[in-house]
Amino acid sequence: MGPVARRPVAWVAAIVLIAEGLGIVFLNWFLGLVVDRQDMSLAGLDPRAMSVGAWVAGGLFGLYLAVCAVVLARSAVRDRAPGGFGRILLISAAVVHGLLGAFAIGLVGWLAFVFMMVVLALIVLTLVAYDRHENGPADGPAAPPAPPATSPEPTTP
Repeated sequence: MGPVARRPVAWVAAIVLIAEGLGIVFLNWFLGLVVDRQDMSLAGLDPRAMSVGAWVAGGLFGLYLAVCAVVLARSAVRDRAPGGFGRILLISAAVVHGLLGAFAIGLVGWLAFVFMMVVLALIVLTLVAYDRHENGPADGPAAPPAPPATSPEPTTP
């Protein structure tokens, strides 16, 4: 992928992760309300604790996705690969999306699987594109050419 496509892919990935994070927060907020209003219980757990747990989990996961989006947006603005912590964060987000995609096939359906794989592809494509850019031959200054080999002058008696 050329240098022209790196930035747009990182921007699209950041926007998609923000939208996904907002969707996760909204879904967990809604599920928490349903559990709270229906007075549902699972294995004797307090319904209020279950709804608060859903809200906290949704907030934390939404925050995680927002931080990943900030790392991607920063990479797009600076046109540089994310640092060590950012790279680890994006790799973990790629693994999470791979696992969620695998679970989504059976639980939600193929459309959710395709969405998770698209997000996974955007994250991995960003990581790979910036990795090639940073480690490519055009990144650093070229090594100076070696001086020509000289042979000692013959001595004449």
